[in-house]
Amino acid sequence: MKDLLSIYPVVIDIPISWGDMDAFQHVNNTVYFKFFESARIAYFEKLHVMDVMSTTGVGPILAATKCRFKIPLTYPDTVSVGAKVDAIEQERFIMTYAVISHRHKKIAATGEGEIVTFNYQRNQKAPVPDEVRHRILDLEKT
Repeated sequence: MKDLLSIYPVVIDIPISWGDMDAFQHVNNTVYFKFFESARIAYFEKLHVMDVMSTTGVGPILAATKCRFKIPLTYPDTVSVGAKVDAIEQERFIMTYAVISHRHKKIAATGEGEIVTFNYQRNQKAPVPDEVRHRILDLEKT
């Protein structure tokens, strides 16, 4: 499984809960977006984004997200979720995700998030702070 996640600098493990399943007896589609969110927050924690946000007022906000389902997941299982940044633009960056099933030892889903940098004091988009841009580039090198 490590080779499936080797390109992701941030990887977290999440156990699937019984309550994650729906009437069709597999993990509900909305849960995958929670997996992505958890990986995204872990990525932001590695960057210390909240420190930058507290001094500049500029932080991330999710503008768009999507998911491509590959195989259904069921309880019991654990997933490893990888997150990485594929592109950085002036006021946004694109993060990609992979959800790997421990039981099946394969990719269960892939996803993407468009994250806009937002000035929460001025209530408008803002450029990606240089400090955050450099931290992303450094993390992606590892």
